[in-house]
Amino acid sequence: MAATKKTPNPIDTHVGSRVRLRRNMLGFSQEKLGESLGITFQQVQKYEKGTNRIGASRLQRISEVLNVPVSFFFEDAPSEAAAPLRGLREPEGGDYVVDFLSTSEGLQLNKSFVKISDPKVRRRVIELVRSLAEGEDDS
Repeated sequence: MAATKKTPNPIDTHVGSRVRLRRNMLGFSQEKLGESLGITFQQVQKYEKGTNRIGASRLQRISEVLNVPVSFFFEDAPSEAAAPLRGLREPEGGDYVVDFLSTSEGLQLNKSFVKISDPKVRRRVIELVRSLAEGEDDS
């Protein structure tokens, strides 16, 4: 019998991507997170890819180290129970916010944007980005 490669559970993949997102937001390396948890960076990699499932006590410790509630890791998680309501939800692959914040540009833009305290300036930045994006559509 041929061995089949088991694909990670979508929830494990989602939780791992949220660990990676928060780690990147804080500027932690996988090594630094692993050190704080008493595990190797390779284990952190496996958690972030969803290859290895994160146990409850380990997830609690990760939430403490990354300074977020455990619920942070489950925000916008895929749900099989919600499948009949799919028409009311964003299409699969709608993790564009997580994908965006996982890029260095997205992270830099986010960090800089939150430092702008004036709401008028924030709105102008949003308008600028929108107009630049609309210009991309024209080309």
